[in-house]
Amino acid sequence: MLWSGFQPGTRALSGAPWVHKLASLQKVSALPPHEVQPLLYPFTKLQAYLDRSVDTTQFQLFHPSVEDMLEAEKLFQSSATHKIDYFSSAERMDHVPQLKQPEVCFIGRSNVGKSSLIRCLFSLSPEVEVRVSKTPGHTKKMNFFKVGRAFSLVDMPGYGFRAPKDFVDMVEPYLNSRKNLVRTFLLIDISVGLQKIDQIALEMCEEFQRPYVVVATKIDKCGTGKMLNNLMDLQEVVQTQTSSCFPQPMLVSSLKFNGIHLLRCFIAHVTGSIQLRQTSQS
Repeated sequence: MLWSGFQPGTRALSGAPWVHKLASLQKVSALPPHEVQPLLYPFTKLQAYLDRSVDTTQFQLFHPSVEDMLEAEKLFQSSATHKIDYFSSAERMDHVPQLKQPEVCFIGRSNVGKSSLIRCLFSLSPEVEVRVSKTPGHTKKMNFFKVGRAFSLVDMPGYGFRAPKDFVDMVEPYLNSRKNLVRTFLLIDISVGLQKIDQIALEMCEEFQRPYVVVATKIDKCGTGKMLNNLMDLQEVVQTQTSSCFPQPMLVSSLKFNGIHLLRCFIAHVTGSIQLRQTSQS
């Protein structure tokens, strides 16, 4: 059995790290077709509940093929010639590593599921240590991960509840001046919707005028109606109050693995690591 009765973070009897049963597209392809579509393209499950008058094009601007996702998946698999690993941590800009490859960072409110999402992205390389805690505000530093020579990924401290005291001094200079930063991923807990502190984070990203993307996390934590209401409210803010935000929110569940393959592909695309087989706007 794929699950073998294990929980995330435990190890199999053979000593090999636990890997989510849907971490690879090969495993996903074995699912019934009606389960594959919402797993790879989460928004498709919501479309049936929307009025026909709602313009859904903004939710499908980035819609890569499965072949594109397979190509991106290779980048998230560590090997002898493509090593993925934690690189270093920093509390101030004068401590950040001088990396040259394209970089993406993940930022969000404490307990939004940021570290859990990063662990999902790296789930095909379970030896990569992404610390996940049930305690909000666990991440206190900027943690840098190298994905071979392709790109680097940064797990930023959470804002809001239990944020580091020097959060502003740590994060704002990075977002404003990091030369190789190609995309910021701003995580919003869609089960509770856009909070006032998230609005402040949006305004901060807008102030720096650097491209960013909203990632709606925990889509498994609420019913379809509530999620749609929160999503449409979020989308209205993105459309009317932002100019640097990619119009399409990325919907993900770190528990059910929805949207993880799509997000991997988006990261690979914006870092220039793969060439898509079909046109997309990003």
